[in-house]
Amino acid sequence: MDTNLHNLTNLFAQLGLDNSKSDIDSFIAEHQLASSIHINDAPFWSNGQASFLTESLAEDGDWSEVIDQFDTLLRN
Repeated sequence: MDTNLHNLTNLFAQLGLDNSKSDIDSFIAEHQLASSIHINDAPFWSNGQASFLTESLAEDGDWSEVIDQFDTLLRN
């Protein structure tokens, strides 16, 4: 059973990104998405990161809610 807390900090860690509050804020400020681009198709992901996002969203699993929240932040 996966007992990890699924939040933005842990999503960044899962994606292999620095996950302090300032790192997350900087990433979001520097990586805004147009409405026509799906989060998993963003050009700044590695293949592994994009695959994780694609699979997590397709499964509508534990990470999908926080990925949706992250998606919203990338569009504001």
